[in-house]
Amino acid sequence: MTSTTLSPRDVGAAAPARGRPRGGDDAALLRVAAEAARDFAAPDPRIFWADMLASATLGYAALVAAILLHGAAAWGAGVVAALALYRAGSFIHELTHVKHAQLRGFRLGWNLAVGVPLLAPSFMYEGVHTLHHARTRYGTIDDPEYLPLARMKPWTVPLFVLTAALAPIALIFRFAVLTPLSLLSPRLRATVVARYSALAINPAFRRRPPEGALARQWRWQEAGASLWAIALVLLVATGTLPLRAFLIGLGVTSAMMVVNQIRTLVAHLWENEGEAMSVTAQYLDSVNVPPPTLLPALWAPVGLRYHALHHLLPSVPYHRLGAAHRRLVTALGADSPYHAANHPGLPQLVARLVRGTLRG
Repeated sequence: MTSTTLSPRDVGAAAPARGRPRGGDDAALLRVAAEAARDFAAPDPRIFWADMLASATLGYAALVAAILLHGAAAWGAGVVAALALYRAGSFIHELTHVKHAQLRGFRLGWNLAVGVPLLAPSFMYEGVHTLHHARTRYGTIDDPEYLPLARMKPWTVPLFVLTAALAPIALIFRFAVLTPLSLLSPRLRATVVARYSALAINPAFRRRPPEGALARQWRWQEAGASLWAIALVLLVATGTLPLRAFLIGLGVTSAMMVVNQIRTLVAHLWENEGEAMSVTAQYLDSVNVPPPTLLPALWAPVGLRYHALHHLLPSVPYHRLGAAHRRLVTALGADSPYHAANHPGLPQLVARLVRGTLRG
């Protein structure tokens, strides 16, 4: 969910889509997926609220412990804080797909509890992530969340992760400095909206100004994040917030961003070079890491371990993706392309990506 600083030259062959989509669609796969989408579409507000609030509470409590403790105990608390807040923050993905009438107040609650405090309010993702799911945009130069990483230079992979480590500092600067300054300069404001208001990885992406309900959400969320960022800077500058506490908080949020960026590295195979793709081809370029492996519950929480399935069923809430996956596995034969997007784990996926960059 973080932005990289790779230049368009490094992106290589990504280009606007032309002609027919690459790859054909598998009719049986799409039929079973459509049935699952109908049957598993309803979110359970109780699960959403309990999961988000429990994750945020654990994360903030562990962050306080990391600040107050020392040595191994502080490091352990920091790890718990990073993973718990990462899970809480991952609900920003659900907010981009869910019908808000089915989860009344959840967007407001999430932004107050997680989005604004972590300087990643939902306007940074809403209106952006859905472009990644547009059939004619996926994998093209118009996709804000796609780079042909497997076709790029080997050094782009560590650079991709490094930029995430620096993201918390960039977000403080964006909201504490650029937001107030942009109110004084229409030209700067246009730049901030276009280039620094999206959690995207495609450096060529330029965001359009928001309209309607999103514009109203944007205003209050950006104002809240800006006030919070300015307050943090002032609290540290005046010594009210000890520098050690601030740096620990910065380290925890940096660790969150790095874990998410590593997850992003393996969310897709990143092998498309700019052509439009069929739905089945998009699915096969995406990744599931289903059970029985357990670690994806930590590094790909809130349904992100079923990222390929999510591209087939974007309207299905995270807590029902496991049941949808089991249905598709049962309903589709062994020769179905559905099984080709299921992978064993993180190390194998990272190794595949690195091998792709070495071949390039």
